[in-house]
Amino acid sequence: MTHDDYPLEGGCDCGAVRYRMLTRPLFVHCCHCRWCQRESGASFALNAMIESDRVEVLREAPRLVDTPSASGKGQQVARCPHCQVAVWSHYAGAGAAVAFVRVGTLDRPELLPPDIHIFTSTRQPWVVLPPGTPAVAEYYERNAYWPAESLARREALRRGPPKT
Repeated sequence: MTHDDYPLEGGCDCGAVRYRMLTRPLFVHCCHCRWCQRESGASFALNAMIESDRVEVLREAPRLVDTPSASGKGQQVARCPHCQVAVWSHYAGAGAAVAFVRVGTLDRPELLPPDIHIFTSTRQPWVVLPPGTPAVAEYYERNAYWPAESLARREALRRGPPKT
């Protein structure tokens, strides 16, 4: 994928919620943990982590629904208020500053393949992981896998807005 592919648009099934990812995400996780399997109803969840201010709502805003998470800290799932499709989440660890966009809700999800497969220790045995994409049994050390640009963007988030 190139910078020319942005922005990317997506939305829910009924079309009430539409959004635009303005830039490349920080990183794309394909999570195979049992929690993600249960929550998605599939063998894994594919989430593109991006700064929330880089996700622009184009139509109706999704409704934030507080739900439990494997960490015990909870998450807010952004769902269409009509068809209930989840379009992104905010996990307690990252807070509202980072959106975990559900890649499958993009109009062109093929543009965001996973950068890494995580929690592969609990993946379904019939899911075959592609060669060439990093895969780890549990979680990973961010500095070992994220591109320098994404690490710099994350650091800017951690510092917060400039003080005036």
